[in-house]
Amino acid sequence: MGPAMDSIIERLRGVPWEALRLDLALPAIERVLSGSAAEREVDRSLRSARDLDRPGRAALVEAIFGVALWRRRLAFHAGSPEARLLLFALLRDLAGREDAGALCGVAQEPPRRPAPEPLADRFSLPDWLSALFVRELGPEGAAAFAEAICAPGPVCLRANTLRCSREELAGRLTAEGLTTRLALLARDGLVVTTPRPNLLGLASARAGLFEAQDEGSQLLGELVAAEPGETILDLCAGAGGKSLQLAAHLQNRGAVIAHDPDQERLQRLARRAAKAFATCIEVAVPRESDRVLVDAPCSELGTLRRGPDARWRKGEAAAAGFPALQRALLERAAPLARNRLVYGTCTLRREENEDVALAFEQAHPEFLRQMPAVCPTSEGFFRCLPYLHDTDAFFAAIWDRR
Repeated sequence: MGPAMDSIIERLRGVPWEALRLDLALPAIERVLSGSAAEREVDRSLRSARDLDRPGRAALVEAIFGVALWRRRLAFHAGSPEARLLLFALLRDLAGREDAGALCGVAQEPPRRPAPEPLADRFSLPDWLSALFVRELGPEGAAAFAEAICAPGPVCLRANTLRCSREELAGRLTAEGLTTRLALLARDGLVVTTPRPNLLGLASARAGLFEAQDEGSQLLGELVAAEPGETILDLCAGAGGKSLQLAAHLQNRGAVIAHDPDQERLQRLARRAAKAFATCIEVAVPRESDRVLVDAPCSELGTLRRGPDARWRKGEAAAAGFPALQRALLERAAPLARNRLVYGTCTLRREENEDVALAFEQAHPEFLRQMPAVCPTSEGFFRCLPYLHDTDAFFAAIWDRR
């Protein structure tokens, strides 16, 4: 086992499984196995049993999330896809509980089996994802990536430098009882080391001193290299995490043009910008800008560790339409970029990453690709990965106009 699996097993063995309520856990697990999101079922189950004590809540959450994530490996151990037996296998074969049968109401226990060797069984992956990881990362990289996405990603914060420095934020958080360490690569990043932090309850959060943002996402925003006084177009702004980051890079001197087809998300951005004192953000129609960021819609395979059952709710067919959309977005962005154009995704698929970028270069010789200063690939693109950089997986291409 690697370090990620060691930490997973250690966490599961620390769960107070004796406090588990089967009458709550089993129906929720059955709904997850039928396609409901695990996070929704956790929330639903906790709301329906507000009298649960802390051990009971912890056991219920770990049971639902654990079976949601590990269902394929658990079926291998249990010899069955039935919810009760999957839960039993979670307790016996991963959490090491000798009393798993009694805790789960299983009288006839299936025989023990050693850990499976095939990648898909060992790390509980759909076949198509297992094959894709091997294709993109090679056998060793695929195994390391698969293991990494079975563990929850760290909570990473970006100091809002419109309000404070990273060092000042770290001091404020320490005073509020939250410990952090400096992010390894992102210049404004802090990684939270306090277990299960309540970020919303912090005075520094209410004051807009930070945003929760994965370090890889922060690195993608840094590739734009925004300078005070410039105009930056965030073409796919969404709820605005990178727009806020770019505004901080500008120090509110210049403009960030935030655009997205989803008006509801842009409304959330406006509220977030007011809280962060990001006065240079304009929600507006795209226009010519010094630098353009295309943080494109994608299959989002780089963020799988953020949801324990996300791998089971994605399909190979659904990813097929993204490259055409991504190419169209780059075509829209190209004439608007006076100096720099950055294309980014949070996926691994070459069809959405290198292939899109190379097709754009062939059609637009007026743009010259730039080598990233951090996380460069052998082809001159940007790529960060959870098992190498402890980030979500991001890809980017950087071009400057000749």
